[in-house]
Amino acid sequence: MKKIIRAACLSLAILFAGYSLWMNPQLTDGRSDASGEPLHISSKDQGQDLHVMALGPGLNNLSPSDEFSTYQWGLKNDGEFRLIELEQKFKYVDNLYSEVNSGGGLTIPKPGPGNYEAKVTHAVPGVDIDIQPAWALYDQAQNKRSVIVAIIDTGIDISHQELHNAIWTNPGETDGDGIDNDGNGYVDDIHGWNFYSNSNKLFSGSEDSHGTHAAGTISAARGAHGIAGITDNNYVKIMPLKALGGKEGVGSPAAVIKAIHYAEEKGASICNLSMGTTGYSEELAQTIKNSKMLFVVSCGNGGVSGLGYNTDEYPVYPASLPYDNIISVANILFDGTLSKDSNYGAASVDIAAPGTYILSTIPDNSYGYMSGTSMAAPMVTGVAAMLYSYRTDINLGDVKSIILNSSRKMDTLSGKVASGGLLDAFSALNWH
Repeated sequence: MKKIIRAACLSLAILFAGYSLWMNPQLTDGRSDASGEPLHISSKDQGQDLHVMALGPGLNNLSPSDEFSTYQWGLKNDGEFRLIELEQKFKYVDNLYSEVNSGGGLTIPKPGPGNYEAKVTHAVPGVDIDIQPAWALYDQAQNKRSVIVAIIDTGIDISHQELHNAIWTNPGETDGDGIDNDGNGYVDDIHGWNFYSNSNKLFSGSEDSHGTHAAGTISAARGAHGIAGITDNNYVKIMPLKALGGKEGVGSPAAVIKAIHYAEEKGASICNLSMGTTGYSEELAQTIKNSKMLFVVSCGNGGVSGLGYNTDEYPVYPASLPYDNIISVANILFDGTLSKDSNYGAASVDIAAPGTYILSTIPDNSYGYMSGTSMAAPMVTGVAAMLYSYRTDINLGDVKSIILNSSRKMDTLSGKVASGGLLDAFSALNWH
């Protein structure tokens, strides 16, 4: 049966902002200037704010024990997915004529259903990260490295059934004793820290859907519940570091900087930054440049027009920082084309990954679709962590090189991203 998404819009661009679809298995039994310019997540590029956006489904038994895994097209694209958009045939000049004529005369009717036509985008089989054979390789490996991935984002619902085994625990802290046991300045930082409100409260509710979604893509429990994460969470742990919050997902550069220092001090080797801003912060730039971690960063979701733009000309930070420890990620659609709202740049963007209609975890043991480069970045983060765990003979610099060199070259990405390719997990694990 075809998996279909229908979306109605009056422009040529489908509007994803602020809308998400969610599933709860219980119902089926089962982000600028360091002086204070805000960083945040949102549906459109708004000045110097950091941003993301939201929505989507993906048939060959990706992970049979996971109820919703057939909808994870980014991991296994069977070609069953279709997107149907309703587009206006002719321009509607709003309010030019009134439907009500006070003199009782005849009126000109507004355009009806016949003024619209359907545009269908079909999925192309194989446009995915080829995770199944990569899992087989990884599972057979005898020696694997433990990896800590810091997610600096909104908070994360660490009690989600898919994530409870994936969350990092601070070995130097005693839970609930009110004492800073490890002497790092943070009391009871058992699983991370909230730099947005300076507390150990990592989850505040629906405002933390974005971070929770990223965590599920990277490390949801495979073969246990609803979806499959990219990594084996027995070896890859998530360190939740909340730096963005509120309804709009806003946070300061200072909070992100503190989170980076914390992550590195506590042993994280890879850091996911699904955020962006058009404002440059020298302090944030230097913090990233001097870090030993590998940063995977979303390259941005276009401007107020809803269309992506060239970040070689109009940079988005931190994705556009020219450092060897950054992988900048664009969003590819299920038909193999760059999503119309994804930024791009032959010099400033490194690779593309699935980022539209990505199904993952959201709060309260639920699952939801979200779209944007913020969803593409965790795909790369997950594969980077998997590769680093699998290949105990390589360093983090090698991880970036392998991921870019092993990407699947596509004509649609030539001149759009530096590698010219799509993230490929199996090729990355096989690369020598």
